[in-house]
Amino acid sequence: MNKTSKICNILIYCYHEDMIKIFLVSDREDVIKRYEGLCYKNSFTFGASSDISIIEEILNGEKFDLILLDNEIKTLNPKNLLKNIKSASENRVIILLTESAEIDKELLKSISAIITKDFDDNLILSTLTINLRMQKSLHKLANTNKDLADSLYRLNTLYNTSSQFAGTLDKEKLIEYMIEGLDKSLSFSLTCTLSFCMGETPVLILNSLYEISDELLDAIKLRTVLNYKSLFKNAEKTPYEVDENNLKVIKYVKYPANKFNFTLFQFDNMFAPIALGENFYGCIEIFKENHFTSEDAKCFQTIAQQVSLPLKSATLYQEIIETNKKLEKLEKLKSEFISIVSHELRTPLTSIKNSIDILLSGRCGEKTASAEKFLTMAKQNVTRLSGIINDLLDISKIEAGKMDFHFKPVEIHTVIDYVKSALSELAKEKSLTIVTDEKTDLPEISADSQRLEQVLTNLLSNAIKFTPEGKKITIRSDLKNSEELKYHPCFADDMKRLKGDYIVVSVEDEGIGIDENELLHVFDKFAQIENSLSRKVGGSGLGLPIAKQLLDAHKGAIWCESELNKGSKFYFALPVENSAVKERELV
Repeated sequence: MNKTSKICNILIYCYHEDMIKIFLVSDREDVIKRYEGLCYKNSFTFGASSDISIIEEILNGEKFDLILLDNEIKTLNPKNLLKNIKSASENRVIILLTESAEIDKELLKSISAIITKDFDDNLILSTLTINLRMQKSLHKLANTNKDLADSLYRLNTLYNTSSQFAGTLDKEKLIEYMIEGLDKSLSFSLTCTLSFCMGETPVLILNSLYEISDELLDAIKLRTVLNYKSLFKNAEKTPYEVDENNLKVIKYVKYPANKFNFTLFQFDNMFAPIALGENFYGCIEIFKENHFTSEDAKCFQTIAQQVSLPLKSATLYQEIIETNKKLEKLEKLKSEFISIVSHELRTPLTSIKNSIDILLSGRCGEKTASAEKFLTMAKQNVTRLSGIINDLLDISKIEAGKMDFHFKPVEIHTVIDYVKSALSELAKEKSLTIVTDEKTDLPEISADSQRLEQVLTNLLSNAIKFTPEGKKITIRSDLKNSEELKYHPCFADDMKRLKGDYIVVSVEDEGIGIDENELLHVFDKFAQIENSLSRKVGGSGLGLPIAKQLLDAHKGAIWCESELNKGSKFYFALPVENSAVKERELV
């Protein structure tokens, strides 16, 4: 131990780095000697002085654990000394040495303990030890509280960052939120984020505290590419081709007035891939002038991992959007193709039909029985083909929003009577009976009568097609409230929007029926229920989808119920409420 000893205005100082450090402010020689000896015996570092300049220098420079203040000092004012000591450090233990029974109240507020002149060495040592232990506990508690506050702040940052991740499917925003979260939780000097989420070109995003020179930028680009390739050193090839010479750089600088140099590479750093399973989105390296702690490393890895899942979701979402755009384009092209082809077919088909009619009329001379048979067959198929073309044109118009509607008051009985009469001959050819069961005094509805006739014609012609010879088809009409309607669960989405009173028309047959699993697809375009009879009768597969679209335009609905080999029953509902009519007119 080094030891120097002078009295009063000169420092008495015994120093060892790891010892407990005690400083005495006193100008009494006997007091200084007593405490010097006590500290020496117990291996404490000891210092003493009554010179204010030396005291201030010691207080501001040396980290003393405990201050002893002599209340009987003559050369200095104890209260002023206490203020100086407190201003130098709020956390130091201060013990007052006194020989007086009465102590100034201002002194009592700021000291930790009192030692009187009648204290023996053991009691003094015990007082010093207890207060030093208490100081150590308080210091430990303060550090624990600081660590806890830091952890809470970091957890809060992680939570907020996670919330931001969950709130967007924009990949550029996700990378931005990741870097913001790292900045708040780690206070980095520089982040180098290699991203494959911002278009087809890899992008290096630099978020820097200070400006980066061109030379340093070239070195960072090379380092980033090497780090990226090191992740796949055992793989046959990397997920993306990256070259430091054509790497796109986006740079954000917080304080451009200052500039980093190559000493940046001496900073502490961490590196992590941004990936989820086999999905690779980039990598990130972070630099900090101070050392990263183990908690820093956990936080860094957590944020880098957290951003990977929303990046995957964002990528899938983008793929869905792009796929939908392609499908929309294909759908548009298909509709245009159907429209063009239908129009092109219609003209020659009309000429063929007229020619067959002329031949059948006998105006071109006599015809044999065989000729008439084949001409009649040709006419039937031309009529069938004409119907298919009309269906194609109708569905094309509906999807393009070009279908014209002319709403006016309509009696549903008139529509049913017209369609029944129009298809009665077709039914007779198969020995089918069409009967009606209509409720009288049904209210008028606002509708396009031609489109309603088209809907009912589609339903009745289907019933005729799929009903064996000699059976019966029944057309019914009724007035019902939407809450009375019964339907299969697969039609629930369409039916739940119905509110109020509706005229309900049904077409019931005794035909082949529909399997329950097929009900959901009955109104899909080009759908054909798979059985031998459906393949035999054929058709465009557009009749029911057209009917559904036409009823949607009337703010109505269509649905069905069926059992295989026991027949089918198709319903459609039309609103009679004025509010529904007004809503349609507004649309």
